Amino acid sequence: MSEQYGSDFITIVDEDGAEFELEVLTTLDYNGATYLAVTIAGAEEAEDLEVSILKSVEEDEDEPILCAVEDEQELETVYNLIMEQLYEEEDDED
Repeated sequence: MSEQYGSDFITIVDEDGAEFELEVLTTLDYNGATYLAVTIAGAEEAEDLEVSILKSVEEDEDEPILCAVEDEQELETVYNLIMEQLYEEEDDED
């Protein structure tokens, strides 16, 4: 079992060139794709915490290209799996 010693952070650039630093809460491999549950870095207050799910679709110069999950069924399935995974991790810590 691996232990995590800190959060992972990534910087993404949107199509307008704006940069955002995101905290990766967890990753999930499902159906041959990798999904990331992320939030804006530094969002500490509960009302500021908005979790997004991004899908790694391909690699460009050794960097994954991330996109929003647009299929609602896929998003719901991945969301449920990620929530199960997060609760399992939380139970393991107790």
